Amino acid sequence: MHTQTRTYTHTLHFTLLCSTESFTLQPRSCLMAEPERNAEDRTEKSLKSPDEPPSSSSLTTKELQQNWRAVKKRERPVRLLFEIPSTRVIEHVLSKYVVYEIVVMRSGSFDSHRVSVERRYRDFFRFHHKLLEEFNEELEEVVLPRKLLTGNFSPDVISERRLALQDYMAKLYDARCVRHSPHFPKFFTEQEQTRAHGLLRAGQFRLAVEQLQTVLEVQEKLLPWQNPTLIVPTLSALAICYRDLEEPEQAFSAAQRALPPTRRYGLKHYRASLLNLLVDLGYQLGRPVAQLQEELIVLRDAERGEVSSYSLKELVVHEFT
Repeated sequence: MHTQTRTYTHTLHFTLLCSTESFTLQPRSCLMAEPERNAEDRTEKSLKSPDEPPSSSSLTTKELQQNWRAVKKRERPVRLLFEIPSTRVIEHVLSKYVVYEIVVMRSGSFDSHRVSVERRYRDFFRFHHKLLEEFNEELEEVVLPRKLLTGNFSPDVISERRLALQDYMAKLYDARCVRHSPHFPKFFTEQEQTRAHGLLRAGQFRLAVEQLQTVLEVQEKLLPWQNPTLIVPTLSALAICYRDLEEPEQAFSAAQRALPPTRRYGLKHYRASLLNLLVDLGYQLGRPVAQLQEELIVLRDAERGEVSSYSLKELVVHEFT
């Protein structure tokens, strides 16, 4: 009996030891498996492309909105849109006419900035006939709204023509030959450029800046379909105005923006004059100018007699005289 009891006790003790050992071994096996899973996670992460966008759960609301705009911009082609939201009747002693506000903006790029110019019907008429001289066949189906002999100033006629001119501008833009033509930006900017340069020559630089800023904003919207040098004269004129207004930072910035297209597209006369101005402004602002000076010397040595000796202001004034 005693032996049986001892045997039972021993057996029970052995069972408890086994169960205890198996219990204590279980956490060890889990601890050994954890580094393996971590290693797999690290391997999986290392296989991800570095260009892969982060998970949306890790982005803030602002970052999500920016990503969404970027995706939409890639997916939607950029187009120009034209609206004519308003009109004005101008009366002088011997004349009376309607001006139409033309708003220019881009679609497909979340363009929140709208820039506008005003044009009379006769401006549309002249523009249309200039285009017909070069693109008569291409514009065979694009018709300019006719001018009426009477009733041109009635609200109904003005409203109807406003919508017709808006549709006309959209059809013109659809013609590739037109949107790539130099006549296209001139229609939107030539009047403002002429006024700006008149103000510049008269020394009214602040008023000139207002006109030039409008010109620049329109030109920037048209740049995808125009020569990149389109903005060089405008930026040069702004640089001169800001310099004479004693705002060297803005003058330096405008001239600096104008310089790269002159390098790339060989506008040597503007390039030399811009470099001269940038060197002078750089000294005034305490900016490093050694590279600009070296570029100017190399340009003059390489193009003896071909680089204009005119100052940038002389070039700008000459542009519209």
